[in-house]
Amino acid sequence: MKKIIFTLVAGLFTTTASFAQTNWTGDNSHSSVLFSVGHMGVAKTVGFFTEYDVKMTSTKDDFTGSQVEITIQAKSINTMSEQRDNHLRSKDFFNTDTFPTITFKSTSFTKKKGNVYEIKGMLTMRGVTKEVVLEAVYGGTKKDPWGNEKSGWAVRGKVDRTAYGITWNTPIEGGTILDNSVEFMCEFEMVKKK
Repeated sequence: MKKIIFTLVAGLFTTTASFAQTNWTGDNSHSSVLFSVGHMGVAKTVGFFTEYDVKMTSTKDDFTGSQVEITIQAKSINTMSEQRDNHLRSKDFFNTDTFPTITFKSTSFTKKKGNVYEIKGMLTMRGVTKEVVLEAVYGGTKKDPWGNEKSGWAVRGKVDRTAYGITWNTPIEGGTILDNSVEFMCEFEMVKKK
């Protein structure tokens, strides 16, 4: 009888351990959320968001199957031009008074090769939700001088802004002033919660 109870307890412990969750949160002082969009077909304009929250939950050492949630405050957009930033916050673009956040929630997190992962998830922007596919490059995990365990991730992806109702544009000779494709470039330093 004792052997049976021990086996059941040991099995329960093993199952619990294999599904133990590790929670990570973004260290924004060592992270960034940037984007770029083509302008007039000759160059790209780059901007960034200053307010965002990143969370990751992992259950495996190689991070496969992890869950990621990103929440960006749309009003925090910054392209180093106050006039342009106010226009981007308006109804022509993000309409931040009505849609204050941009969110991403992962649906799969798979390793492609080496330290390169593919993250699929649902991106909600301006009240529209669509699936996007991101590439994430894992930079490694180390402890900082204060004993905090950190992991680094470089995340890249592209979206068609018009699919989210952001259709403002102006015609110019040979095309339009803005490209529809917007590239996202994020660098996240994540802190393991104790």
